[in-house]
Amino acid sequence: MRRWHGVVSAAAAACLAATLGGPAASADSPAPQPGSSCPAELSGAMTLLPDRSEFLVCQGSWSPADVPFPPNDKWLSVGPAMTLHGEGMRNPNLRAGQWTATPRDPATTCAAEQLTIVRAGVLAPPQDWRGVPGQPLSVQVLPRLFSIELSGDCLWSRDDAAGGAG
Repeated sequence: MRRWHGVVSAAAAACLAATLGGPAASADSPAPQPGSSCPAELSGAMTLLPDRSEFLVCQGSWSPADVPFPPNDKWLSVGPAMTLHGEGMRNPNLRAGQWTATPRDPATTCAAEQLTIVRAGVLAPPQDWRGVPGQPLSVQVLPRLFSIELSGDCLWSRDDAAGGAG
C-alpha cells in the first residue's frame, strides 16, 4: 500500500510542477523564417530557429547569420526556450550586463535561466527570473555565463548598449 502512495504522490507532484512551473506563458508568435519580413523595431535583433538549426538576424527581413558572429545586444525569443552561450564560452552569443526583456504581447511572460562557470568544469546552481505577463523583466547577465535560456515572445536588449552586434 505504501508503494502506491509514493507513486501517486510523485505523479501529483509532477502534475503540480507542470502546472505551476511550466514554460513561460505566451501567445506564441510564429517563429521568424529566413526571408520573411521583420519590423523596424527588431532591426539588428537575432533569433535562433526553434529547431536550433540556424541563427537569423533582422535586416529588413530575417536573414541567416554568418557563424561565428560577434556577441549581439538584441535577441528575440519566440516559442520554445532559446539557449544562448555567454562569455564563459568561446564565440559567445551575448555579453554580460543588464538586460531587459520586453513582451511583444500582453499575455506573454518573459523568463530566463542562466548557468555561470565557477571554475573549470564546475557550474553554479541555475539562476531563474520570471516576469509578470505583459511587463518588462530585468535580468543581470553575469560575466562568466555558460548558457542562458530565454523564453516567452520577448525582445531582449542589453541596457548598456546602443543595440545591434558588437
